[in-house]
Amino acid sequence: MTDPVLDDPLAVPGASRRQVLFAGAGALAAVVLAACGGGDSDSTATPATTTGGEPGPTAGGTPTTSAATATTLAPTPSCDDGDEPTPQQTEGPYFKANSPQQADLRSGAGGGTALNLAGTVVTTGCQPVNAAKIEFWQANDAGEYDNSGYTLRGHQFTDTQGRYSLQTIVPGLYPGRTRHIHVMVQAPNGPLLTTQLYFPGEARNASDGIYRSECLINVKDTSSGKDGTFTFVLNG
Repeated sequence: MTDPVLDDPLAVPGASRRQVLFAGAGALAAVVLAACGGGDSDSTATPATTTGGEPGPTAGGTPTTSAATATTLAPTPSCDDGDEPTPQQTEGPYFKANSPQQADLRSGAGGGTALNLAGTVVTTGCQPVNAAKIEFWQANDAGEYDNSGYTLRGHQFTDTQGRYSLQTIVPGLYPGRTRHIHVMVQAPNGPLLTTQLYFPGEARNASDGIYRSECLINVKDTSSGKDGTFTFVLNG
């Protein structure tokens, strides 16, 4: 599957290993995690769909939840000029164009652990990217994608300080993949970045052929769910 061109002139690519601070109520320090590129082979169960390098859930299969194992994240140095942009990852078979513009994807999700994800889109020179378009799509708590509607799908634009904020849930597991969130980022008139974000402490991270530790979200448990931060670094 080839990368679609987003209808809005915005972009936000991946993240490099550095930390960019962003302002905003309740905002955490945005963690810049580098190189998410790499393989497209999965290693668990037999997928029903392999379009775009990512397997689909096995028909009729019920995803199982694996116990999380402790993961120690490497220290993230402060952002400085010359940082590498976030690399590309496979789009997968479940992208749908024309998603609604919305920052809260939880409506109709049917439950799951709440996740508030926030961060910044910056250039390799650490400059914030205004009006970058960020598209998110993911599986629900049962590991299923909504392919007929737009549940857990949506896009938004960064503010003048390059900030974004997403309200969603922790995605469920399905055969062949660890937990992940799909993302497309595009700066105004810039190239399209397609990547994926992952969760620390997941047992399936070790067996997922697409997973990259550089794309881990920085996650913190809260009384209402989880807070996560991630900084995308665009080439520019």
